[in-house]
Amino acid sequence: MIGWFIVAAEVGFWVFVISGLFFRYLLKLKRLGGFLLLSTPLIDLLLIIVTVMDIKNGATANTFHGLAAIYIGVTIVYGHRMIKWADERFAYWLAGGAKPKKGPKYGSEHARIERIGWFRHLLAWFIGCSLLYLMVWSIGEPSRTENLLSLIKTWTMILIIDFIISFSYTIWPKKEKANM
Repeated sequence: MIGWFIVAAEVGFWVFVISGLFFRYLLKLKRLGGFLLLSTPLIDLLLIIVTVMDIKNGATANTFHGLAAIYIGVTIVYGHRMIKWADERFAYWLAGGAKPKKGPKYGSEHARIERIGWFRHLLAWFIGCSLLYLMVWSIGEPSRTENLLSLIKTWTMILIIDFIISFSYTIWPKKEKANM
């Protein structure tokens, strides 16, 4: 049950974002568009409620339950940035707004942005893992939560790899290729 709900939550997030931008820029209904954009966290709240209810009703926590916690951590940290990214592009394409700026691709500024990106990943990891540990604790039955602990280990390895890559740009800054 929870697997399809996670997919629905992700689809719902983007439906709210695109609808909000549609109403804001195409139909010029800025308040309604803003309301839809500000309503995206309700999807996360609904997802965590459904996940907890499923586990409380006796389901063995599986990868999908864990992905719900990861999804929430990622959305809390990156959701606003994703909406801002989409908003800038809609404003440019549909409302004559300023062309979105591209981030630096080389040098120390690129390295700084990579480090900031890793710290955001760390925050998403912290939130998601806190929710995972909260689920493990609330269930209180190790046989029903093995998958959640496994997800924490996997995500921790991904975070370590991201750290190595992100901070490597500080030691070895990416250089612009010379034009020939």
